[in-house]
Amino acid sequence: MTGSPLTLAASVSAALPEAAVVSAAALSTGEGGRYDSAVVGLDDGSSVVVRAPVDASAASDLATEALALRALTPGARALLPFVAPRPLGEVALPEGRALLTDMVPGYRVEAGDLPAGPGAATSIGIALAALHALPASVVRAEGLPVKSAEEVREAVVALIERAASTRRLPVALATRWRRAAEDEALWRFEPCVVLGDAVAASFRFEDRDGFPTVSGLLGWSRFSVGDPAVDLQWLAAAPDAADDVYAAYVSAAHRSPDPDLRTRARLYAELEFAKWLLHGHEQRREDVVDDAVALLDALVDGLGDAATRLDPVAVVGVDDAIAVLADTPVTRAVAEDDGSISMQTDAYDPAMVSLFVAAARAHETGDVGAPAAAAELAEDASRHDVPPLPGSSDVSAAEMETAPIDVSGWGDLRQSVDSTDSDDAAGSADAVAPAGSVTDPDVVPDTDVPDEEIEAARASRAAFQRWARSASE
Repeated sequence: MTGSPLTLAASVSAALPEAAVVSAAALSTGEGGRYDSAVVGLDDGSSVVVRAPVDASAASDLATEALALRALTPGARALLPFVAPRPLGEVALPEGRALLTDMVPGYRVEAGDLPAGPGAATSIGIALAALHALPASVVRAEGLPVKSAEEVREAVVALIERAASTRRLPVALATRWRRAAEDEALWRFEPCVVLGDAVAASFRFEDRDGFPTVSGLLGWSRFSVGDPAVDLQWLAAAPDAADDVYAAYVSAAHRSPDPDLRTRARLYAELEFAKWLLHGHEQRREDVVDDAVALLDALVDGLGDAATRLDPVAVVGVDDAIAVLADTPVTRAVAEDDGSISMQTDAYDPAMVSLFVAAARAHETGDVGAPAAAAELAEDASRHDVPPLPGSSDVSAAEMETAPIDVSGWGDLRQSVDSTDSDDAAGSADAVAPAGSVTDPDVVPDTDVPDEEIEAARASRAAFQRWARSASE
């Protein structure tokens, strides 16, 4: 570990010798503890974000992100209706090179909290359409990955077969996914520039004309040319907003209509379970394998008769679990020396998935002690920068094409965790930084936050919640 925000602030002085550091605060990035992060205030009023990798995998991703941000030339950035971090420099550290960028302002909203209607949902669709319309030369110029539709398909086939080779993948899912991979029509898409790792936390919002609008986009370590559906897979965990995001995306897109976009997005979301299974299998972690199998079984049960055909259906609870996996570093396809495509699994955070599984099992068995144990696990996970749980879905059985999985225990667990952490949340994820430092939803100041600023942060979140309620009515 690189250390405290003060240590990271020292790297700013090394990279920007003319800058004078006046403040430093921890930055919660929601990246599963893969980076030590801080936001550093300078005497000219600007802010610098410093991220240092904690292992070789994170170092590789951070290096790729640096390339991606450099690929976004002023001309490319001018084509986007939002801002992306601007690279300011790099500093060599024992664990790898720390990346310095400017700070993208705004607040973030969890997938399950995104409301339908105009505002956040439509703005996300417009933002992704603009990103996907960037010329492919932006990616090629920095030597970043460029994949054809067939190469994307080959990577999916390789992932499915590797998961099946563990002999723990349910036959129904193997059949469902193989049929999708074999469907020629499904893979007739036009590759485009993609973020490659979009999740709800990637989007930063600001209120404009009374509506939450995407003001910035984070997470560029998978910037490439590939399947546009990969940037929409996380919408499986945003049941209220998904339809409006897709509608806005299709309306704003400058490419030929893709009738199977949503189906492939759902496939990618479900394949997160396969990646989780492979991670446990390859790391010889039976606890992870058991959790993955439980989630895979739950997915089969939730899909019901649709299990063997790829319908873009919502499944309560399973879609929340997809959101947890989507917030972890994902498996990515890489080319082997022989030109084939294989899937390489990065480090995952077992705590959040185990939390879901423990709560679900407790509800099924009536074990009242299990939720408490899971809540204790969540508290331990929060101390290690594990991403927060997404909100549970309120979709009713009548609104679904298949019967939902009864996972009410998961929602109860979430409420339990939220109630114990509600006061802390105002000083962390929604904190307003003290005077003289910076303001951002993810900044956790080292000093005590004044009461009036905590109240201001709470008022800001309450305002969004009021807007969300009014938009859905």
